[in-house]
Amino acid sequence: MTTYGIPLLVLATTGSAGLTGLASALEWLPRLGAFMVAGTLVDRHGTARVFRAACVLRALVVLTAALLLAIRDAGAPAAMIVMVLAPVSGVLTEFSYVAAETAGGVASRAAGGQAHRVQSVLLGIDQSAMLAGPVVSGLLLEHGGPAVMLSTLAGFSLLAAALSPRQHAHPIGATTGTSGLRAGWRTLRSLPALAWLVTSLLVSNVAIGLLQVAMPVIVVTELGRSSADAGLIWSAAALASLLAITAARRAIDRWGLWPVGTASAAIAATASLAIAQADTYRGYLLLIATLMAGEGGLTVVLRTMRSHLIPPDVFGSTLAVTILLLLLPFPAAGLLVASIPPSQLGHAVTAAALLQALGLATAFSRLRTLPATPS
Repeated sequence: MTTYGIPLLVLATTGSAGLTGLASALEWLPRLGAFMVAGTLVDRHGTARVFRAACVLRALVVLTAALLLAIRDAGAPAAMIVMVLAPVSGVLTEFSYVAAETAGGVASRAAGGQAHRVQSVLLGIDQSAMLAGPVVSGLLLEHGGPAVMLSTLAGFSLLAAALSPRQHAHPIGATTGTSGLRAGWRTLRSLPALAWLVTSLLVSNVAIGLLQVAMPVIVVTELGRSSADAGLIWSAAALASLLAITAARRAIDRWGLWPVGTASAAIAATASLAIAQADTYRGYLLLIATLMAGEGGLTVVLRTMRSHLIPPDVFGSTLAVTILLLLLPFPAAGLLVASIPPSQLGHAVTAAALLQALGLATAFSRLRTLPATPS
């Protein structure tokens, strides 16, 4: 609801495609700087404490925004409220994300050769939430207004805090300070298979990020559909990704990591190129669902490779570097959407799709020449 609902809220409140793109950039940019701070706090206080604190603070922030929106008229004050909400909610979401990722890394390492099964289950949990989040945000915004949507988001945040475990686990490796980043970067460069896989997903995220930011504008402004319709697209995509993650787990058991990764990359690239030519709501819905199915398979492969290849003593710092790299395209996509007219978004999507196809093809061709990796 935070990732997809806040841009929808900005668009509904301001009616501006430029501010919607800027809000998405503001939501993502602080996450890049917050990651190392979040890692430090998780290392010091444990995953459960950081997760609970982030969820409670996020609930307080969105409830405050809901109250302010309810007592103010639409216009500049309302626009200011939602533009401030975007970066603050983004930072707090990053803290809870880092805590959850750290716990997932511990579970994967404990599973050994069954790490891909652990990661597919964790991704399934994520995608189940992503299935409900966008459509719930769109429906609540459409029929209840901003205050109802934000109050519901706060309720889920408080529920997450209440359900989190009381004990806290400590993360693996060090993710603090500049030396941690340097160690992680050196480790990533020393693992060619992981480096090429991260590079391919970074390029792919350029297209994903652009579509995430541009789709509300395209669906609402260009196609004349509702906010609920815009949210439904990403809920359908989450369902497709959830099914793909389940299929990827079984496929990896049978054929291994790289064949599944190659097939997932081909599906994602083909769908992205087709999206650039789509001009109907149904076309966008089906093709984005197909794209995210391919991305789901790729994500299982990436997370499994991380648990196999990264040494335990530098796991945290290398994890930090990979996540930072994979997040970079999202604020860039927001800035791009904010800077170009809505009529030019189709050309930007086409360019991103071509870049994604080229990047995935190059990376997986290079991976075929590298020494054998865990199957």
